[in-house]
Amino acid sequence: ITSSGDAHRGRSGRKAGPGFPEETCTCTSGGGRRDSFSRAGAMSCPITCAAWVARGVAKETPDKVQLDREELKRLVSEAKERLQEATDASDDEYHEEAAGDAMDVVEASAPEDRDPEDAEKLDDDELAEYDLDKYDEEDAGTESLGETLAGLTVYGSNENDPYITLKDTDQYESEDFAIKPSDNLVVCGKVDKDHCSLEVHVYNHDEDSFYVHHDLILSAYPLSTEWLNFDPNPDDSTGNYVAVGTMSPVIEVWDLDIVDCLEPVFSLGSKKAKKKKKKGKKSLSKEDNHVGHTDAVLDLSWNKQLRSVLASASADHSVILWDMSTGTPAAELSFHTDKVQTLQFHPFETQTLVSGSSDKSTILYDCRSPQDSRRIWRFSGAVARLTWNHFSPYHFLASTEDGFVYSIDARSDKPVFTLKAHDEEVSGLQLSSQVKGCLVTSSSDKYVKIWDIQGDKPSLVHSRDMKMGILFFAACCPDLPFVYAFGGEKQGLRVWDISTISAVNDVFGSRQRLVVAQPSTEANNSAQQQ
Repeated sequence: ITSSGDAHRGRSGRKAGPGFPEETCTCTSGGGRRDSFSRAGAMSCPITCAAWVARGVAKETPDKVQLDREELKRLVSEAKERLQEATDASDDEYHEEAAGDAMDVVEASAPEDRDPEDAEKLDDDELAEYDLDKYDEEDAGTESLGETLAGLTVYGSNENDPYITLKDTDQYESEDFAIKPSDNLVVCGKVDKDHCSLEVHVYNHDEDSFYVHHDLILSAYPLSTEWLNFDPNPDDSTGNYVAVGTMSPVIEVWDLDIVDCLEPVFSLGSKKAKKKKKKGKKSLSKEDNHVGHTDAVLDLSWNKQLRSVLASASADHSVILWDMSTGTPAAELSFHTDKVQTLQFHPFETQTLVSGSSDKSTILYDCRSPQDSRRIWRFSGAVARLTWNHFSPYHFLASTEDGFVYSIDARSDKPVFTLKAHDEEVSGLQLSSQVKGCLVTSSSDKYVKIWDIQGDKPSLVHSRDMKMGILFFAACCPDLPFVYAFGGEKQGLRVWDISTISAVNDVFGSRQRLVVAQPSTEANNSAQQQ
């Protein structure tokens, strides 16, 4: 397991970047092989979601934002307005709560039997412990600042400092800034104490390098990420974007080829404006200008065949199909009765979408006529994750909050198999990108498990406590079939090459690898051999 702890490891193998100390961990599995993890990100910060970017997609040299004075003024002004709106809203809520509480408060009278002299004596005793009479007196042994710093040596430059071995870091920084054709990117949502961000990591399996390339500040807590290459510009070019669902109802789409940008390229939806209520009157007016969701966006899925379409699942019980060329909803599907936690477009069929909800149901839609063409399955618990089996296009997998994984044939009412995979919610459900039958699950029970589901007879291959607390997701690399990314309550973003486990290598090492065919104008819906 190759592990970079609170930090990142640059291409030269050095520890690079302020605030990113490296930690490398190597452990031995039962079979005697060395397991390799790569870990990055602040160890105490939760990593809530992640998306891989395939090799050869990102720009070799990303662009850097250069803000002029007018644009900087505009951004500062918009930020002030948002802060003022948030402050006004919180003040209104506070005053409303205070007024409500005041109605219930009964004025209490002071105890009559308390002696004033006893009360004064008690106050003096309480103050005595702080020794306020000697507050301004200095301690006899206190040294001045000059005396403290007198023994320190300061060198005029790095060249003269014998303790600095890397005299010039410009070369290393430029190497780390460039994106190689053999690099994958991993984009993850990170939650810090005072802010949330997207971290863009570079992962190069051949060079064993894994580091944070740049980050983007988010306006709200990240819940889901989805990579897409649709560019809304009319020239029909492709791009390198990530859509982010957060606790806000607005979906942000960021350009991964731009560094130091302060706002998304475009957004989908709008926040519901809060109107102040007049005393004694109820507002009956609707927000005519509101677009999109009204609650948090829990999951996203991009349609790879119809590239302008993005589907979103929300806590407001709805699914929205977005037309990104216009930035407006093309359809809203409101068939669930509780929050929609997961959804995914079919990998080959443009019109087919499946969604899962806390109402313990999964719905399969034909998006050409979703009101009339849909199918419903019900499970033992709230549906947490869904994924299509790209090796068997009629089948998809569903996981639930009570630890089960179901294999569903879209043509049948009953599950193909039911697997009790974990003791708690199955939060991650990912098939290998190229190896048939290789399924990886992660859970709130803190374990990652590797399964062989070939022949619809699931068997456990390997299980491991990741020591990351509750796990939030699992994501497979599109170019490396045994490389998975995981995030949890702690230990940052972790990338694990599961082929280093001897049991995994024994089961899947000789199994034929397949590559899913890229979508074409003829909609070639098959998988071709590598």
